[in-house]
Amino acid sequence: MIKFSISRDALIHPLQMVSGVVEKRQTLPVLSNVLFVVKDGFLSLTGTDLEVELVGKIALEGEVSEGEITIPAKRLVDIIKSLPDAAQINFSQGEDKIVVSSGRSRFTLSTLSSDDFPNVDDEPDLLSFEIKQSKLKQLIDATSFAMAQQDVRYYLNGMLLELTGEHIRTVSTDGHRLAMGTVKSESDITERKQVIVPRKGILELNRLLTKPDENVTVYLSDRHIRLKTDPFTFTSKLVDGKFPDYERVLPKGGNKDVIGDRASLKTIFSRAAILANEKYRGVRINLSSGNLQVTANNPEQEEAEDNLVVDYQGEDLEIGFNVSYLLDVLNAVQGEQVKFILSDTNSSALIHDFDTDESVYVVMPMRL
Repeated sequence: MIKFSISRDALIHPLQMVSGVVEKRQTLPVLSNVLFVVKDGFLSLTGTDLEVELVGKIALEGEVSEGEITIPAKRLVDIIKSLPDAAQINFSQGEDKIVVSSGRSRFTLSTLSSDDFPNVDDEPDLLSFEIKQSKLKQLIDATSFAMAQQDVRYYLNGMLLELTGEHIRTVSTDGHRLAMGTVKSESDITERKQVIVPRKGILELNRLLTKPDENVTVYLSDRHIRLKTDPFTFTSKLVDGKFPDYERVLPKGGNKDVIGDRASLKTIFSRAAILANEKYRGVRINLSSGNLQVTANNPEQEEAEDNLVVDYQGEDLEIGFNVSYLLDVLNAVQGEQVKFILSDTNSSALIHDFDTDESVYVVMPMRL
C-alpha cells in the first residue's frame, strides 16, 4: 500500500509532462490514469496511450511505503494545480481509493490496479547515439510543421529520422511540401539507418527538450525509439512503413535565384493572405528584375497586391503557391535573408537560409 509525502513543486512538472501523453478519451479506462510506483526511495510516474510512453522519476524523502497503483490523470493534475505553491502533499492508499491531502484539504480518488497497466515491449536496442538537446530541437522545429495529419498514407503522419556516419537528418512531407533538417554527426554508424517516428511521438518528444546545453541519449530498436533525459524516459513506437525517397523530390537544376529579406517577405505574404481564397489559399507571384509582386483574390472579387525589392536578375516568371505553406517555411527559417530557387511555372520551389542549407524546404506550385 503506497504511502509517501512530496512537495507540490517537485511533483507538478513531472506529473504534467507525463499526463500530457494520456489521451482524454480512452477505450481502456486504465489508459486515462497515471501509474504511480514507489520503490527504492523514488516515485516513478508513467503515462501511455499504447503508442507513446513517458516515465518521470522523482526522489522521495522521509518515510515511504512501497507499492504501485494507477490514479486518474486529469483529476489529479487539476487537484495538484489547485494547491498552494509551497504545499506539502501526502498520498496514502486504501483498498481501491487513494487519499491526497495537503493542509486542511483532502481528496479521495478512485484507483485502478497496476496489473492492467500496459507496458511498452522491452526489446534490445540496435544502436544508440548522443546529441545535444538544442540540436535535436533545432531539427524537429525545422521540419515538424510539414508532417501530414491523418493521411491515408500513414507513413507520412510522422517524421523520418535518418542516421549516417556523417549526419543526423529529419524529413517530413504531406505530399504538397517537404522539410528537411540536417546536423553533422560524429557517430560510428557505418550504414544508413532510417526510422519513422509518429506525429504524436515527435510532438511529445519536443516538449521534453528543455535543457539546450545538455545531451540526450537516443536508443533505436526494430519497433521503438527511446530517449533518456533527466528525469524522463520517453518511448515511442515507430511507424511500420517506407518513407518516400525524399532525395528524388528535391528540385534540381533551378536557374532562377531570388534572395529577399525574410521579415519583409513574411509581411507581404501575410498581407496578401488576408484576401486569399479561404479554401485554396493561393497567391500569385510575379518576378521581374529586382522586384517580387504578390497578388491574391477571392470569390468575392476582392484583391490584394504588394511589391517588394528583391535580389533577382532572371527573366520574368509567374508562379502560384499556397501562401500558408510559404509562411510556414518563413517561420521555420532562422536567418535574416532567404533564398528561393525556381525554374518554371510548373516546378517546385527550393527554399533555404541564404547563409546555410542545413534546413531545406520544397513547396509545390499551384495552378491559379
